[in-house]
Amino acid sequence: MTNMENILSRLFAKKGIKDTTELSPEELHDFQNWQRVLSEEAITVQTIADFCKGELLRIESQFKELEDSPEKKARLALLHSVYASIRDVIEKPKHEREALVKYLENLISTA
Repeated sequence: MTNMENILSRLFAKKGIKDTTELSPEELHDFQNWQRVLSEEAITVQTIADFCKGELLRIESQFKELEDSPEKKARLALLHSVYASIRDVIEKPKHEREALVKYLENLISTA
């Protein structure tokens, strides 16, 4: 067991959790994300972007739950804003570059 995998085992031991069957669906999702992140050799910008996209989808699905408290909805809105901002910082230069290439190609083809 690597040091990174060991950290999750230590967390489970501290919380008195014997295995993943004791986790709620939301906790299991978090655990699986943590496990995936810890098992990867190097974290790339694309890894972060993919993680943010996954979290945004999970948060958006939770927004559909009608019986949530206002506090939970406020927390979800804050988390959504943070993950969306991180994703935008990563992806915006790519979209700007693509738009510039299209613009320049248009200039070339019309000249």
